[in-house]
Amino acid sequence: MMEPLPSLAEIESAKALIRPHIRETPTYRWPLLEKDLGVEVWVKHENHTPVGAFKIRGGLVYLDELKRTEPDTAGIIAATTGNHGQSIAYAAREQGMRAVIVVPHGNNPEKNAAMRSLGAELVEHGREFQEALEYSRELAAREGLHAVPSFHPWLVRGVATYGLELFHSVADLDAVFVPIGLGSGFCGLAAARAALGLKTALIGVVSEHAPAYQLSFRQGEFIEQPSHTRVAEGVACKTPNRDALEHIREHAHDIVTVSDDDAIDGVAELLRCTHQLAEGAGALSWAALKKHREAWQGKRVAVILCGGNASTSLMREAVARL
Repeated sequence: MMEPLPSLAEIESAKALIRPHIRETPTYRWPLLEKDLGVEVWVKHENHTPVGAFKIRGGLVYLDELKRTEPDTAGIIAATTGNHGQSIAYAAREQGMRAVIVVPHGNNPEKNAAMRSLGAELVEHGREFQEALEYSRELAAREGLHAVPSFHPWLVRGVATYGLELFHSVADLDAVFVPIGLGSGFCGLAAARAALGLKTALIGVVSEHAPAYQLSFRQGEFIEQPSHTRVAEGVACKTPNRDALEHIREHAHDIVTVSDDDAIDGVAELLRCTHQLAEGAGALSWAALKKHREAWQGKRVAVILCGGNASTSLMREAVARL
């Protein structure tokens, strides 16, 4: 049975738990982004966290719950393309726990280095996330490690704090564009909206080269689809999470896609107009709003810059377009 989204009291409790580690991230309007767009745009800067992404919020809550409910846990393991792994590595370091992180071969090297810098033991396996995930489960059984999933109610509870911050910072939002990887970012936002009784439209954004969630949402059934995105590893999802998909079906206004080329343009535009760095997945929400701006003329819209951990190669490619 699908777990309900966290309540306002639960989100507020998570906010108090994470506050010693994370200050509220800013939400800004940038005049150059709005120029000639016809939309009032607010950017939620989740690139302003200690790991450069929103995921840290969920990691801190998850490991706090784990430490209280399973105090004898010696170590944890997670599969990731980077930001989830940094989140878990950061939280494990705070709890004094061993952290093993499994990434696919060819993963963003800067994210790999960041996870190692947080004390994680990095294992490279497989060609894409799903293969890394399956191998992490084998290692968990072999070494007696607690397997941290990429989607879980504890993670959603922590992540929902960014949604609460956004809705408290900007009143009367008509819509929010939010990238979807495995779904915690979208579901956290949906939880905050529901807890506050708002009517803001939530628009999920995926890569057109990793469209599993969009196909599942629009066709009303669970669909797996290979991921071929080369720049938005944060949303490189082949297999949707069933619980996340149910929440997305209930709370999403729509799910739209963005090409890799548009994502790189988005990284370049955010850099030029805000002097802020977005990774490929982090630029999807802006790229999607720009692509669909005609539908939101005269409206107040937020975009979630969910992470800023771009690889050096992506930065070079984006800067070349300036």
